Amino acid sequence: MTTKSEQTREALVETALAMFREHGYEKTTMRAIAAEAGVSQGNAYYYFDGKDALVQQLYLRLQAEHRDAALAAIRDGAPLADNLCALWRAGIDVMEPYHGFGSTLLTTALQASSGTSPLSGASAQARDDAIGLVADVLGRSKGVPGGALRRQLPMLLWLVYLGVTLHWVCDDSEQRARTMTLIDGVAPILARMLMLARLPVGCGLVADITALVEKLAPTGSLPTALSEPASRTSSTVRTEDD
Repeated sequence: MTTKSEQTREALVETALAMFREHGYEKTTMRAIAAEAGVSQGNAYYYFDGKDALVQQLYLRLQAEHRDAALAAIRDGAPLADNLCALWRAGIDVMEPYHGFGSTLLTTALQASSGTSPLSGASAQARDDAIGLVADVLGRSKGVPGGALRRQLPMLLWLVYLGVTLHWVCDDSEQRARTMTLIDGVAPILARMLMLARLPVGCGLVADITALVEKLAPTGSLPTALSEPASRTSSTVRTEDD
């Protein structure tokens, strides 16, 4: 049974999202959100310390829905390209009801000091959940590089997905057809590029990529669960026979 406290939290989140869509993020105040939700301003701040915290609830909700949709869509042992397509398409489908709010949020999230930035400390839980989902998908796919790159890959592919999301925000095509075309094109290209990791010519490039990601990755965003056994190197790739 839902408690009164949970009902109040949910009412504040739903009210905030509706007001963000209608009035924009900057013009919506906590006072207005509280009044529209039928609670006192002090009570609203008891549950959320500001508008950024309300946006973080949206991130967490979307990520939970994305996980459920993606894990239902991917296939164990399927080629990496196929599972990446399923993963990213599921994410776009989950976000679609919020497309009208996307440009408003993007304007705020792109500010370096914003707590709604996907790279901010406040977004750590949602970001870790998203990167963890990518790691799970990689673990159920074939054609995934081993070694140091495997540990970095969830972060790298999540960054690619951020780019896809940016395209989705700006996509006014019917049913976001251009974004789906982008996904269907980028996923196999990335999968083919990753196959180079098993060739000697790709080793130097892999080393450069992994070193760069180590420097740039937000603290704690590289899942250690993907570390490979010592017997595997960056030139190995998981295949159907592994």
